[in-house]
Amino acid sequence: MAEQRTTAAEAPANENRSTTPASDAFRQHISSGWAERPVVMPAPREQAPYAAARRLRISALHPEKTIVIPAGDSKQRSNDTDYPYRAHSAFSHLTGWGSDTVPGSVLVLEPSPEGHTPRLYLRPSAGRGSDEFYANPAIGEFWTGARPSLEHVAADLALPTGSLEELDAVLGGLRTGDGGTDVLVVREADPALTRRIDALRREEVSAALAREVTEASGTSVPVEVRHQDAASALDESVTGWHSADAELARDLSELRLVKDAYEIAQMREAIEATHTGFDDVVAALPEIVSHPRGERVVEGTFNRRARIEGNTVGYDTIAAAGAHACILHWVRNDGPVLPGDLVLIDAGVELDSLYTADITRTLPASGRFNDVQRRVYDAVLEAADAAFAAVRPGIRFREVHAAAMQVIARKTAEWGLLPVTAAESLEPEAQYHRRYMVHGTSHHLGIDVHDCAQARRDFYHDGIVEAGMVFTIEPGLYFQPDDLTVPEEYRGIGVRIEDDILVTATGAENLSRAIPRTADEVEAWIARSAS
Repeated sequence: MAEQRTTAAEAPANENRSTTPASDAFRQHISSGWAERPVVMPAPREQAPYAAARRLRISALHPEKTIVIPAGDSKQRSNDTDYPYRAHSAFSHLTGWGSDTVPGSVLVLEPSPEGHTPRLYLRPSAGRGSDEFYANPAIGEFWTGARPSLEHVAADLALPTGSLEELDAVLGGLRTGDGGTDVLVVREADPALTRRIDALRREEVSAALAREVTEASGTSVPVEVRHQDAASALDESVTGWHSADAELARDLSELRLVKDAYEIAQMREAIEATHTGFDDVVAALPEIVSHPRGERVVEGTFNRRARIEGNTVGYDTIAAAGAHACILHWVRNDGPVLPGDLVLIDAGVELDSLYTADITRTLPASGRFNDVQRRVYDAVLEAADAAFAAVRPGIRFREVHAAAMQVIARKTAEWGLLPVTAAESLEPEAQYHRRYMVHGTSHHLGIDVHDCAQARRDFYHDGIVEAGMVFTIEPGLYFQPDDLTVPEEYRGIGVRIEDDILVTATGAENLSRAIPRTADEVEAWIARSAS
């Protein structure tokens, strides 16, 4: 690849290897002779009105506060190379901007009589008359391609826009309040911007405290005590604004617990693309079994489909064969796939909108389950079906997990793996069956694979299930190869079955039901592909 620097846009070029011409003649030559680009303003995106409705909801939760939601900047991988860029999920959720987000963009909701006025700040193209065009490998169009104009983004997202230079002026004029909580920021999205806002808060709070110290100079309180009190008050303010920012993050997570019509349509599309990716893997099984790094063939096959059908994978693909399937987040994917192995594939396509599927299927590499593999597989499927049957509006989210655990406890007890009965194992102080499934059964899914992760427990684990929620059901059984509590025939077998579930007004819909689930369906799927 051409030499480049793809880290912070403002950083100076690496002069020790730069060969960019610096003559005036070159600057004049490269900035002229270009055809005019046609200016075509897009119609607003399909998701624009949904994003506007979400902004209204977060505005109502934080009246009279300035709310800063950064997209985040590129993240360094090593030296002068970055990871593929992905905007922060809260930013994308409130703007509708997905994989084509300009890095470093910032959404600001400024208080107004109507609630809040949104404005999206970004770095637009500087044009071909600027040195940036050819000399800045981080953002120059010669290096990274054209960036949209402010006007184009405003039309595309139905949002007022401004340049990042304008944002500098806005930040300079912010009043953070005596406690620093009149401005809220999504802290983890852009650490540099967060530090800047914290500095503004500290400056304003410190000034207010200094005034209080001065005003108390005529009292009997010793000056040392006044300064100690001011220092303690500053510490309390720092804690206060961190807490206020955490509340914003919490509310942004809880805003995504119930999906709107656009989001549900995106989930269906992501799952359909993921189904195609699994079809690709099944078709590649002969190559997978014959390659010394068969797990990598699984990963590469699925990830290729994710790039074709969407933006990328929604998370690192798990391609776990044999005993690797007992490792819950096996992502090294560097092992072989032997003919007698089960292959656990946990994967999902992320669309350009950043919504992702999350599906797991466990396949017999030979095309047929042996008796023990099928016994374990059928038990996991029964647990998944029991969990699905429990889903309906009005139950507690944790009841989905409890339904799956009833089956897992019963099956492991029937097989003689527990030192107590199934009923005794299900008691909170026992839980022996959880040795073979330590993870939960379900998590919310959407613009993040583990969506709504900062929601309060009362709204998530202990929350009431509502129509429009989308979450996974993914029980499993994992018998480690060195687990002496299970018969030898079980050791090294890992099975997980995961589907994506939409809660409806009367029950639930398995959005991924078209991807073969039962042992017979899986065997027929492989046989069809082989023929």
